[in-house]
Amino acid sequence: MPGPEARSETGSGAEEGPAPEPEPRSEPGPDAAAEPEPGPEGAAAASAAAPGAGAAAEPVTGRQRLAKAFWPPRLTRAQLTVAVLLCVLGLGLAIQVRSTSDNSALRGARQEDLVRILDELDNRTKRLEDEKRRLENQRTELESSSNQAAEARKQTAQKEQQLAILAGTVGAQGPGIELTVSDPKNAVESDKLLDTLQELRAAGAEAIQINDVRIAADTYFSGAAGKVEIDGKKVSQPYRFKVIGKPQDLEPALNIPGGVVQTLEKEQAGVTVRRSEKIIVDALRPVKRPDYARSSSQ
Repeated sequence: MPGPEARSETGSGAEEGPAPEPEPRSEPGPDAAAEPEPGPEGAAAASAAAPGAGAAAEPVTGRQRLAKAFWPPRLTRAQLTVAVLLCVLGLGLAIQVRSTSDNSALRGARQEDLVRILDELDNRTKRLEDEKRRLENQRTELESSSNQAAEARKQTAQKEQQLAILAGTVGAQGPGIELTVSDPKNAVESDKLLDTLQELRAAGAEAIQINDVRIAADTYFSGAAGKVEIDGKKVSQPYRFKVIGKPQDLEPALNIPGGVVQTLEKEQAGVTVRRSEKIIVDALRPVKRPDYARSSSQ
């Protein structure tokens, strides 16, 4: 039967003949496989596959530009000055706001509260004025008393020094004269030396020393010519008087006509008077405590 045979021949011919070569197909390379497909999904895949390209294409925001402008900081002198001024302005505003808030508390207070606050302020002011007045009075009293005490101490020290000089218990120095009386014939009596002392005192002598004896208010002379004693102590000639006082008054008082110098010269004594700007009286008398006399201020 012709139908099956024909199929048989055809099938055997196909088996015996050479196999047909396959048509050439282009295999996708690596570049073609990585190339994204068009469309939204392909764009997303391309962005994920090439992050570098997508980041470079991303637009820069305003915040990023501001951050780049301020960091790293590049301050100029003008910017620093502006920053300091802004800080000062902010501090002033904060103080003003705080002051305003404090005053607002008084604005909201009741009239009775305001009256009480004013009364308290008035009372406090009065107390402070009284305290100030009291302290000023105390200061005045202290200044007056301290000045009086200081002046009294100063006057007491000066008076003590003067009395010590007159009593002969301390040394003294100052301008004056030196009077030297030589008695080679031992003709000068003790009363002549006493007259000389009285003339010097009358002329303003403040401190006197004869030889090594200090003259005081209770000084006395005794003994005959050539054996003169002062306060019980024998002194020999020449008699040297060291006198502290005003030289312009002391020397003329001794040289007046009929005065000390002429009287001593009549006794054949030698008399010399010499002025000096510095006379040192260093002979001292022992300090004696009076038996009965006491200071009236005690």
